[in-house]
Amino acid sequence: MALFDQVYIDGAWQKADGETRALINPDTETQDATLICASSSACAAAVASARSAFDAGWGRSDIATRRAALARIITEIEARADALASCISTEIGAPIDFARTGQVAAGLAHLRATLAALETLTNDAPLTTAPDHRIRHEPLGVAALITPWNWPLNQVALKLGGAIAAGCTMVLKPSELSSRTAIILTEAIHAADLPPGVFNMITGAGDVGAALISNPDVDVVSFTGSTATGRFIAAEAAQSMTRTTLELGGKSANLLFSDCDLPTAITQGLAHCFRNAGQSCNAATRMLVARDIYNDALTLAAQIATQTEVNHPHLSGAHIGPQVSAAQFAKVQSFIETGVDQGARLVAGGPGRPDHLPQGFYSRPTVFADVSPDMTLFQDEIFGPVLTMTPFDSEEEAIALANATPYGLAGYIQTADAKRADRVAQALRVGMVQINGQSREAGAPFGGRGLSGYGREAGVWGIRAFQDIKSISGTAAF
Repeated sequence: MALFDQVYIDGAWQKADGETRALINPDTETQDATLICASSSACAAAVASARSAFDAGWGRSDIATRRAALARIITEIEARADALASCISTEIGAPIDFARTGQVAAGLAHLRATLAALETLTNDAPLTTAPDHRIRHEPLGVAALITPWNWPLNQVALKLGGAIAAGCTMVLKPSELSSRTAIILTEAIHAADLPPGVFNMITGAGDVGAALISNPDVDVVSFTGSTATGRFIAAEAAQSMTRTTLELGGKSANLLFSDCDLPTAITQGLAHCFRNAGQSCNAATRMLVARDIYNDALTLAAQIATQTEVNHPHLSGAHIGPQVSAAQFAKVQSFIETGVDQGARLVAGGPGRPDHLPQGFYSRPTVFADVSPDMTLFQDEIFGPVLTMTPFDSEEEAIALANATPYGLAGYIQTADAKRADRVAQALRVGMVQINGQSREAGAPFGGRGLSGYGREAGVWGIRAFQDIKSISGTAAF
């Protein structure tokens, strides 16, 4: 059985000496590795290393130096793409093809987009209306990067790229469920030969994260994860007024109007909901459908959900895999049972595992119809392959239903009417909108509002999240 007992501090691997945690394979439900978490002393040492590296010069490094470092990191990750995909597949249950073309590819795309943003970025420029007044963007300092398990490379890449490009030093604390992916990534960063202390990685669960954000030498916290944990981080960081970026949960609506291409909208909508076994914060989990196409939409959705294959992560193909853990599986099953109990109409899937998978944390792709705003399924993030469908009678009602949750991460619109698409996009209280299946570009700002958090990641926005603005008045040359 594999043992993972190292942390990365000040440019070197060190033995971890904290709690021991069993790592359970989501496909087999058996322990396949043991993780030794970082201790409080290791956490403090990692922050001290980052502080020393920042003060020693990384915080004053020029854009060319940061760009070269990021380019080397990308090259080293590319060299480990297969190893990363295999690890992600084993660790969180992502099917191997999706691990390659979705998980790893997304992380690399975001890093490349950050590198491209550095080509034209300036951190010192005159104010447009006053040439003798300068605006500087300066790195905030030591960044705590706390990342989830569901996109274990991509979510780190969004933060890592922005922090490196901004001139920050950092301490990464990945989810304990995806620590093995973070270890491979750290090996890549070590090979990229950054100055010691610029990047540090510690393993562990929530107690390690709490120690990290409470450290007075941490200048900015970038967190992706649950809304409940985001609330805790925001409250803790507020004690010292530490800057935070919070990318939290979602309950995103997908609005299907009468003039949409219904087969395409349903196919893409279910794929977006079920992708990664439904374990994505921006999943299109609430499908709102014009009433005159609602019955046809239900029929198509039931067919596609029934045809959606669920299978083992190591197999090639376009299937979906298991939930990441026993706790996540139990949560999804509880939501499905609650939907039935509250009177939502089950049109596909339901409680339990698929018949051919008696073992593993596998949920059945599930579709509920006639889900109203007062139901738990409509309001709460499920984080599993569960779609809810609700009819609407007008554009105004569709917008009201879309905005009827406290989340505000993403929205999806399906219509042939460009003016309607623009009206609805403006009216949705979310941070991101995609129209007619258009994919988001790498480098486009990622983030939301309400219970989905605040701040933005990716591209130039991800860099600026790790910087502060300084106003300088005077005539000195620059």
